Amino acid sequence: MAEEAASDEERLQRGLELSFVYLNRRERSEREVRAQLERKGVSADTADACLAELTSQGYVDDSRYALMFVHDKRELEGWGSERIRRGLAERGIGRDRIEAALADHATHWAGGESELDRALALLARRFPTPPRERRERERALGALIRKGFASDLALDALTAYARGS
Repeated sequence: MAEEAASDEERLQRGLELSFVYLNRRERSEREVRAQLERKGVSADTADACLAELTSQGYVDDSRYALMFVHDKRELEGWGSERIRRGLAERGIGRDRIEAALADHATHWAGGESELDRALALLARRFPTPPRERRERERALGALIRKGFASDLALDALTAYARGS
């Protein structure tokens, strides 16, 4: 029995070591850490134990991960809320945490800038003059949608930009 416990302890230690190497590069979601452990041949039970330990020690925190993701994608890559939601959902973050992170970012970090303001700023950077031709308007709309702005907001932004607002 003691040998079996030692074996479990060794497996846990190996899993934690692999996790720390993976977490050392950047913040990760629980799903990402679990997938990495599986790729490295760690059993599901050991992965569960590793994640329980990493979570209790604060090394893995999906809420913190979601907030950092929102901030990075908004500020560095100019993503809209829809694309951010998709990206976080793909990484295993639950809807409640996603919405909380978006709200927290809007409250504390966005500096009063709305989603429409960000869409208008993107249009101003990509299209120095408001698009007049149909093809140009379609390109502008496509650029906003690819960045993750909702289609109705993208249309509103395009209309406001054309009016000079």
